Amino acid sequence: MQKQQGFTLIELVVVIIILGILAVTAAPKFINLQGDARVSALQGLKASIQGANTLVYSKAALAGKEKGTSQTVTISGDASASPATNVDVTTDYGYMTALLVNFQNAVQIDVAAGTDPGAAGLTTEWIFDAATGDFWQVGAPSTCKLTYTAAASAGALPTFSAIPAATDC
Repeated sequence: MQKQQGFTLIELVVVIIILGILAVTAAPKFINLQGDARVSALQGLKASIQGANTLVYSKAALAGKEKGTSQTVTISGDASASPATNVDVTTDYGYMTALLVNFQNAVQIDVAAGTDPGAAGLTTEWIFDAATGDFWQVGAPSTCKLTYTAAASAGALPTFSAIPAATDC
């Protein structure tokens, strides 16, 4: 009888299946796709707010309200609605103040007031804390946030916190 000198085909297939299962369960820990996706969502939110602020500032400047605080600027809503809808945005120095209603009206995002992105029962995509100006995506860690600070003086722009690293999200 001859002595066996290797693996059988069945043993080889079993080892490959086990390695595949390990790779599928361990890969997300190393790849961190969820953190990258949340960082991308925060970058998109920042760009949306900046774009909306540009339009709001234009409307404020046309109305002569770009140098004052607590000004109200009316922007168009849905022109196809009957009757057409208009919404008001509160501004400081022509840019949106950090109020929930401003982001809902000007940026048209699904956002709710809150301080805990992990709270149960949240049905919106974003959480906004008006006291700090922080935005979180629902379900994200508290370190995965974008902070909006309204313009502090005439000629100054609103500021944003640095986008967090994917490992913080």
